[in-house]
Amino acid sequence: MRAAIVRFEKRSAKLYIIIAIIMFGVLVAVHEAGHFFAAKSLGVQVNEFAIGMGPLIWSRNRGETQYSLRALPIGGFCAMEGEDEDTGNPRAFTVQRLWKKLIILVAGSFMNLLAGLIIILLLFAQAQAFYSPVITDFMEGFPLEGEAGLQVGDRILKIDDERVYVYSDVPLLFGRSNGETMDLLILRNGEKIRLNDFPLRLREYRYNGETALKYGIIFSVRPANFAVRVQESVLTAVDFIRFTRMGIVDLISGAAGLSDMAGPVGIVSTISSVGSESATTRDALWNVAYFAALIAVNLAVMNLLPIPALDGGRIFLLLVGGLFTLVTKRKIDPKYEGYIHFAGFICLLALMAVVTFNDIWKIIGGVSP
Repeated sequence: MRAAIVRFEKRSAKLYIIIAIIMFGVLVAVHEAGHFFAAKSLGVQVNEFAIGMGPLIWSRNRGETQYSLRALPIGGFCAMEGEDEDTGNPRAFTVQRLWKKLIILVAGSFMNLLAGLIIILLLFAQAQAFYSPVITDFMEGFPLEGEAGLQVGDRILKIDDERVYVYSDVPLLFGRSNGETMDLLILRNGEKIRLNDFPLRLREYRYNGETALKYGIIFSVRPANFAVRVQESVLTAVDFIRFTRMGIVDLISGAAGLSDMAGPVGIVSTISSVGSESATTRDALWNVAYFAALIAVNLAVMNLLPIPALDGGRIFLLLVGGLFTLVTKRKIDPKYEGYIHFAGFICLLALMAVVTFNDIWKIIGGVSP
């Protein structure tokens, strides 16, 4: 029996690895499709639309565009005519007006954001109720109840100056506090009240027959209807954007290190673990889909960062170039922008290599990503 269980878990892990790879490829395809459809609709020539990077596996030419599948499932691209230099083609990307270029560059991230929102909407479509950051009761022995503390009916608006969008933000932001105090902004009877250095921390409480470390607060549940489901979905997508921002800030501040980053290998490994460790197949698919929505929104935000070779870097240089032209009446030679993006691409490849090595090392060492 034990051997049968082990074989089943291995098959499950392999299945979710395949699902994760397909999911990652789909999200990349969605992103590149945003660029593709925007470019086509605005009259820009697209030479190749590719899913994956590296050696060519399959391709087909339709009209002026080659559609291809490449060996490495770590990205993709929409190769437009004259992206980094003027080729003399009136349909080249370089010679288009600024507003057209911006729409094409933003379209990829927009599609990822839209995909993430659609996934969340589908996941929440059957929800009957949602937890709400409104206090409905306290556990026995909670010491901070009262007019100068917390009361039943209080809605938590902010924790340490971070807005509470959905209930899941409450345990997340509680956990990011210093462990002794936190600053709270609550809504009580229509009035906003600030509780600075509020001594809310983990204590032992007995609840539902068990004793465990908890914060001692019980939150309400609100029934779900169509409007509530849409609201929770939109706020969850916004929350995912905030997760990305918090991760970037943690990296810059040193609260997180390079070892905490995950590339495609780490993402696939994490999704495999999430899927195979879920209690049921239904739970596994739900968790994987939720993670896919998070990754979709993360890709949308990361691609808009002002880093060379990313869409955000291109947008930044376009705006700088537009400002330069406005002031000097001259244009910056596109080849210089090409040099900057090439250098950024090399740096990104180096970073990806380091992160991928770290992901593989975690897997080999048996450390959870």
